[in-house]
Amino acid sequence: MAIKQLGEICVVCEQSKPKGIHLYTSFICVDCERSLVATPTTDPKYKYYISKLRKINKPEIFS
Repeated sequence: MAIKQLGEICVVCEQSKPKGIHLYTSFICVDCERSLVATPTTDPKYKYYISKLRKINKPEIFS
């Protein structure tokens, strides 16, 4: 039996979430978006978010 997946995979937390925003071809869930916006640049989590968001700049190769 097939399992129906609800939502999309977040580029930051890599979990399936039903709500969020699309940035180019990537999806960012509401929880990660809120956390990302509220994180100061001096927080170590900020570097983590930057590393995850770099995936967005790399275009997917379709063959």
